[in-house]
Amino acid sequence: MVKENEKVEIMDISFINNNKYKFLHKQVNDHFISNEKCFIVTANPEIVMETRRNKTYKKIVQSADFVVPDGIGIILAAKHKKEPLIERIAGFDLMKDMLEFANESGAKCFFLGASEEVNKEAVSNIKRQYPGIKVTGRHHGFFDKTDSAVVQLVKDGEPDFIFVALGFPKQEEWIYENLPAFSKGIFMGVGGSLDVFAGKVKRAPDFWIKLNLEWFYRIIKQPFRWKRMLPIFKFMWLIYTKRD
Repeated sequence: MVKENEKVEIMDISFINNNKYKFLHKQVNDHFISNEKCFIVTANPEIVMETRRNKTYKKIVQSADFVVPDGIGIILAAKHKKEPLIERIAGFDLMKDMLEFANESGAKCFFLGASEEVNKEAVSNIKRQYPGIKVTGRHHGFFDKTDSAVVQLVKDGEPDFIFVALGFPKQEEWIYENLPAFSKGIFMGVGGSLDVFAGKVKRAPDFWIKLNLEWFYRIIKQPFRWKRMLPIFKFMWLIYTKRD
């Protein structure tokens, strides 16, 4: 039996080795209760490959309190190293569970990113689905990342959860650069999740998700995305040729 490790390192990035339920109700809850700041990165092979290309971004990801294994490629890489991860934790699913947690706790949330239309629609839908959440603010993602007014807007709401939907690497860069300005808050980059909550983008059916083929479903539905999948294939090639 392979010994379970607390973290598994893949290409210099240390991933948590936990299931989604325990991660949320232990590590995240501990930070929530103690009002401690927390930086979460949900990293897939694309993000890991970006850290190889961009050393500054690598430093940012390595600075996170928790790096979550989002993507079947990460799971396969860990298995190949004979240091298996307990499960894949999809960023969108983690965000949904965090919203449910916030709903039950009456926690305060801020939503940053996407277009004004998408942001507004997503927050409206989230408020209907999770009526116990206290939305302390929202802002679209079309702003200069050095804009201090946006940082102040977030701070004024004193949110417990800050969901940043700017896409990588910008969302992690924004969190990293502005985290010192906050005294509390659980920060997580959520990519295109607000587009899903707004109903602009549909996730793959459960059948595809359970088979870990959500990425393939996206290619079928949006063939123009195939170039974005190239880093995934390069990642797997590096893993299986032991060039990581």
